[in-house]
Amino acid sequence: MAEKILAPLAGKVVAVKIKVGDKVEEDDEAMVIEAMKMETEVFVPCDGTVKEVLVKEGASVEEDDVLAVIE
Repeated sequence: MAEKILAPLAGKVVAVKIKVGDKVEEDDEAMVIEAMKMETEVFVPCDGTVKEVLVKEGASVEEDDVLAVIE
């Protein structure tokens, strides 16, 4: 079953640390989002393989946007 990585807040994606096909473990760092000059790390919710990465560095995201899919 696929798990989604959701944006915890609105901001700008400043780092994408995963790519399609990567094997990931729960709590691995997936991305970094900047909001109001503060960086927030976004972590993988479960063990699995990255199926999709839906954002690129520099993208603006809103809270609860889907950033990636883990299978």
